[in-house]
Parts: sequence; structure tokens; C-alpha cells
Amino acid sequence: MKVYNHSNFFKHTFCEFQQVDEFDFPEETNYKSKSESMYFYTDEGVYRKSNHWGRVANCRWKIMANETYKNQQIVTGFAKWTNFYPINLNEKIFFIAVDFEEKTAILQPKHVASVKYFFTFSEAQKRIKEITYLFKEDAWAKYFETEIEELRFKIISECIRSEKSLQEIKRGFK
Repeated sequence: MKVYNHSNFFKHTFCEFQQVDEFDFPEETNYKSKSESMYFYTDEGVYRKSNHWGRVANCRWKIMANETYKNQQIVTGFAKWTNFYPINLNEKIFFIAVDFEEKTAILQPKHVASVKYFFTFSEAQKRIKEITYLFKEDAWAKYFETEIEELRFKIISECIRSEKSLQEIKRGFK
């Protein structure tokens, strides 16, 4: 696994930053971007103060913020260097965590002891989009005889642990 630091963390990476409420950036920050984001590097990781999260240049950086966070609000986040993961076409290092009660699916990086089915970043994004559709829409289920919540559970469960396409998975339940 690639080792990240201040000189390469901003090159095609995925990371979840944790919101930090009590951090004052030093007068001389390590880096200030054209979009006014500020960065301060430590031996453990990086602090980032910004009003934009999600797609950041060629990276996908999420802010794990408190309930009061609103998009475009300036927030400071911290991420350890070990929390950065490469987003490329070859490495299958992401899995999908699904909450059936909340009807959500999120991308998660591979953890050391994890035994989930893994996808590349783009594969996982595509699956999440499909799962979101399955949660939000009902029309797709009208050709099945199984009750929709049970069907959703079975199809989504197989979707997150196989290479089969969504169409192949659905066909298996007809």
C-alpha cells in the first residue's frame, strides 16, 4: 500500500477528514490553494480548512462533520496520512457499507481486518448509484413476486458482494 505524506496526498486520493472545532491555523500555513483552502502538515497528518469538500481537484475528500454542518460552510478537518487511499483503476480497496433502515450506502476504504468484497473506486461509486436507485424507486420491482423490502435486501446484499451486474442479479430473482 502506498505511503502518503505532504508531498503526495493530493494526487488521486480518497480520504475522510474528521471535523476539528478547536484548531487555529498558524500565521504561516504550509499551503494555501487558489480556492483559499488552507493546509497545515504535521507528522501524523494534515489539517484542511475549506468551504468545499467532496470532489477536490482529482481527489475525493469527505468531511465527517457534526450535524450542524452545511455545504459551502468553512470547516476545518484533520486526516492522518494513513487515512488516504489511492483512487485508480486497478486497486480493489473499497467496500460498500449499507444501512437498510436508513436506506443509505457509503463507500468505505479497506481496513486491515476487513473481510468484505472489494471494488475499485469507480466500481464502488457505480454500485452506490445503483443501490441508491433501488432504495428510492419502486417501479423496477413491479415484475417480481417477492415483497419489495425483502427483494431490496436480497438484491442489494448480493450487489455489494459480487462482480455480477445489477441486471444479472435481478434476473436471478425472477
